[in-house]
Amino acid sequence: VWYLTVAQMYNGSGGLGKVDLLLQPYYERDTAAGILTDEEAVFHLACLLLRGDTAYSQLGGPDADGRDVTNEVSYLVLEAAHRIKVPASIGVSVGVDVDPGLLRRAVEMQFEDKMGIPKFLGCDAVIEGFVRNGIPMEDARRRAYAGCHWYGIPGKEYTLNDCVKLNVGPVFDCALREMMADQSATPSVAELWRRFEAHMRQAVHAIAVALDYHLAHMHEVFPELVLDLLCYDVIERGEDASHGGLQYYNMCIDGAALATVADSFASLEQRVELEERFTWGEMMHYLDTDWGGADGEQARLLMRSIPRYGSGGSLADDYALRISRLFTDLVKERPTPDGHNQIPGLFSWANTIPMGKELGATPNGRHAGAPISHGSNPDPGFRRDGAPTAMATAIASVQPGWGNTAPMLLELDPGISGDKGGVDIVCDLIRTHFGLGGTQINLNVIDRETILAAHEDPSRYPDLIVRVTGFSAYFGSLSKEFRQLVVDRIIAKGA
Repeated sequence: VWYLTVAQMYNGSGGLGKVDLLLQPYYERDTAAGILTDEEAVFHLACLLLRGDTAYSQLGGPDADGRDVTNEVSYLVLEAAHRIKVPASIGVSVGVDVDPGLLRRAVEMQFEDKMGIPKFLGCDAVIEGFVRNGIPMEDARRRAYAGCHWYGIPGKEYTLNDCVKLNVGPVFDCALREMMADQSATPSVAELWRRFEAHMRQAVHAIAVALDYHLAHMHEVFPELVLDLLCYDVIERGEDASHGGLQYYNMCIDGAALATVADSFASLEQRVELEERFTWGEMMHYLDTDWGGADGEQARLLMRSIPRYGSGGSLADDYALRISRLFTDLVKERPTPDGHNQIPGLFSWANTIPMGKELGATPNGRHAGAPISHGSNPDPGFRRDGAPTAMATAIASVQPGWGNTAPMLLELDPGISGDKGGVDIVCDLIRTHFGLGGTQINLNVIDRETILAAHEDPSRYPDLIVRVTGFSAYFGSLSKEFRQLVVDRIIAKGA
């Protein structure tokens, strides 16, 4: 609690990392001495969760030697969250060698409490991907959950995660408008992709230059004093944690608007090129007028009604994979100009709204200024059945694979728990997604009627907690726009 207080006062940070591993020796010492009961431990942990609203904590997972660290404290942390019922940023590790009982208890809590807690961490894929950066396996295993979708090696790593976003939507729009303005070019999806690739390369390079600028000057304007005091060798080296004081520097870049752009490419190929429903000029008119005119809405719905990313085996699924691979390859093509490692991920955090406001109408039927798609997720309503298995397969396929994450945000109806083996089914879904290469799952269990009523009058549901993205929050504390995003994910049925 002292650490969280200092860190939050200084710069709003304060991840606890592998809290069960950190507290285990104290738990074992005090219980053996007869001065601590499990009930008392739960109380102390509940106090910690109550104070640490951004105290991201990891439960379970491997130690440096690959042994699962799940212990009694892991379960006590879950019990504390279960009893106190406040927003808490707890991630439960899921892996081949991780205690399966921890996953099962976490899923049971999801259905019992219906507050989006805990989330799930695919530790195997994250560790294997991080090793690809040249990091020793021992340190890769030490890496701990420390933010909405990110990890860090305690005491050794300075990393920017969930800070740097590349909104792929404006990149696509720039390429499209450049192509249409070029009188010497014949508009085609192939030509659009060529220009899109060129602009993506420029965007990634611009971010790399900006990251170097940050690392060159951060210590001058905002030295990382809390990190300096708590990391290895920083004081001995006489360098700030942001400026050479630590062993590892990994700059993470997240791609955003994946489904928006993948569905837009696919809509253009299917409706404009293959079916010739519209000319390129007509399509630009619809985009420039935000689907205005007598037939604008009909055109919008036609462009939106193609098989979208997540439906399985579609043009949009192919484009999502191509975009993810292009983004990943460009980020990993070379370090920043000053030689810093970059790691690609797919995540928009809560920035889907502001990122959407800077983007005009897009060929997937999205209105100008509307939110972009969330992270690596398909757009709400991507299939009429909203099949979780289809979503899990699609998101697993677009993982960048270098140790930064591309989380799946999943909503389930609480009625599934009443089915025979409902908890087992969800556990199997989580394990399957991670077995396919998935890295994180943010899960909500909530019914349509409750979320609609709470959206209409949040004051009637003051204790309703939902997982917004990488974090959970009281639903009534969210802006109307944010509440609408959650509502759309839960009730969308292929509109």
